[in-house]
Amino acid sequence: MQFLDDSHGCAGWRGEMAGRIRTFDWSHTELGALDTWPASLCSAVQMLLASPVPIVMLWGRLGYMIYNDAYSVFAGGRHPYLLGAPVELGWPEVAEFNRNVLDTCLAGGTLSYHNKALVLLRDGVPEDVWMDLYYSPVADDQGTPAGVMAIVVETTDHVISERRRQEAEAAYRADNERVRLALNAGALLGSFVWDLKADRLSGDERFARTFSYPLGQNLGDLPTDHAESRIHPDDVGWVNEQVNRSVATGEPFNAEYRVMRADDSYLWVQASGCCEFDEQGKPFRFPGVLIDIHERKTAEESLLKFTRNLEQRVADEVGARLAAEEQLRQSQKLEAIGGLTGGVAHDFNNLLQVIAGNLHLLARHEPENANVQRRVTASIAAVERGAKLSSQLLAFARRQPLSPTVCDPRQVFEGLGELLQRTLGETIRIDVRLPQASWFIHVDRNQLENAILNLAINARDAMRGDGVIELHAQNVTLDRRFCAGKGIVEGDYVQVGLSDTGVGMSPQVLAQAFEPFFTTKADGKGTGLGLSMVFGFVKQSGGHIEMASVEGEGTRVHLYFPRSRRTLPSETDAHDTQHHGGHETILVVEDNEAVRTSVVELLTEEGYQVLTAANADAAMQMLLEGVAVQLIFTDVVMPGLIKSTDLAAWAKVQTPPVAVLFTSGHTRDMISRNHQLSPDTFLLSKPYRPEALTRMVRTVLNG
Repeated sequence: MQFLDDSHGCAGWRGEMAGRIRTFDWSHTELGALDTWPASLCSAVQMLLASPVPIVMLWGRLGYMIYNDAYSVFAGGRHPYLLGAPVELGWPEVAEFNRNVLDTCLAGGTLSYHNKALVLLRDGVPEDVWMDLYYSPVADDQGTPAGVMAIVVETTDHVISERRRQEAEAAYRADNERVRLALNAGALLGSFVWDLKADRLSGDERFARTFSYPLGQNLGDLPTDHAESRIHPDDVGWVNEQVNRSVATGEPFNAEYRVMRADDSYLWVQASGCCEFDEQGKPFRFPGVLIDIHERKTAEESLLKFTRNLEQRVADEVGARLAAEEQLRQSQKLEAIGGLTGGVAHDFNNLLQVIAGNLHLLARHEPENANVQRRVTASIAAVERGAKLSSQLLAFARRQPLSPTVCDPRQVFEGLGELLQRTLGETIRIDVRLPQASWFIHVDRNQLENAILNLAINARDAMRGDGVIELHAQNVTLDRRFCAGKGIVEGDYVQVGLSDTGVGMSPQVLAQAFEPFFTTKADGKGTGLGLSMVFGFVKQSGGHIEMASVEGEGTRVHLYFPRSRRTLPSETDAHDTQHHGGHETILVVEDNEAVRTSVVELLTEEGYQVLTAANADAAMQMLLEGVAVQLIFTDVVMPGLIKSTDLAAWAKVQTPPVAVLFTSGHTRDMISRNHQLSPDTFLLSKPYRPEALTRMVRTVLNG
């Protein structure tokens, strides 16, 4: 492309975006080649490039985006892909808002918003933002509005700061009110005057109540011996000593002591005053006040008790910290292994899906060929074994999609009883201990049952098929010391425990027990993924797992799950979902060509109309151009500007909404929080059978 000459108006363009605009191929947009741009457009671009505030030009009916350096910073990860893109494609989550902007300004109108609240997708996660927005039309050389100049100033920090300021002011006013009330209520317990020459004590009503003088007592003549009798015996000598010193020297009187109350308990007070002297220098009057310091003295006594054991506590803290650091090192090692295994499992699942899809299609196309059917059956069985292995890897890596619900551990144990006994054999006795009223937990019930079954099988093998397995659940409250270094916070938990009387483990074996593929069993007797899968499930559920073992005595495993205060879900009658095909139109979005091809053939055989897109960018373009579909079947992780979650967000706001079914080898937390799916999110994990695909597609379409 040839650059414009000085006379065309772009020679004065400066900055990084100026270079990008010059080198961008505009010929495929409504703007045409750069050297054909009207002078009005060039001038407008020069103005926005020179501005220090974020400005974007939306040109033409589709709003092709041209923006300056400041806007590129605002765009974040969408830059530089926004340059030359239609605004509805670049910002799909606010497509309707931007369409109104284009319609209004291209008709000659203007728009402005102050602290406009919008929800933008940043890294695939909806985020509340606030912005000052100013939109005005830009005319072409004939004076007709042809574009929109948009000034975008994000005010999110300012809005949040203003809200915090208002909250702080409200808190400040509340504090002032509390101080005022405290002063009105007062910590003052009364005032007194001791007439030294007449040896007569007088005081106000609060002073008399503090020393429990009888009701109706003359406040101008309070017996001093009664006041002294109410002072704690251990404090009387100290008080008199302080009084005598003040009378003798004129020093201020300040004494803290205990006064017996009407209920025979003691109240800490502080008496403050000073001795007054007459013209001859003789003491004649001793005024003072009584202040309530009980709360402070109680706190000081508690602090004293606390500091007496400081050395022991420091030793305990050091020990706890060393244990926590060891826990952290072990957790980091398992996290690193989990990241590696999770990535391998994802790619492995894609390969298995291609193999499985083609095997099922081959079986359908050769129904009469016994040799083909036999070999396909054997191959599919191998694929399913590989899928199970991959599922165990994802469980350890904490990347399996969970479907948690509120569970009562008592019901879980009751449902498992028969299965455990059948699995473990008659020579194993199961001793179940449950609390009368167990707290609820929020977990994936199927995964919890699998975890308990895995632990029970390990226990049976450790006891060589004969012995007692104790299975229990109990409500526990964990403190900060216990939780240190374990990745959990103090609070209420349900502890699920299983113990055996088997051969036990050495400390070396115990240290590696949760690592994947580590096993002490003979070749062919285990994969070494059972405990790894339990570890991953518990951690992914926000819990903690501990295992203790002594050689020759047995092993004890404790699983801790946070208490859930939600109610149990109501039971609803299950209805059979029809699994046959349909006539609807399905858009398959998949970047792996082999997977895409097999899925298209499977769905076509079921009678569906199938469209395809290699990524979400192409899919969004098709949908914005008016292609009508009833279901989007999309892979979770794909290359491109638009993510699968952006596609799903667009589908939800259509009228009527477009159904979305995700598929993936593992989700990488893009469609879930800690891989826990929301109730309105549907996921078909790879690899899947044709029946599973048909059933899930039908379920989502009928939903």
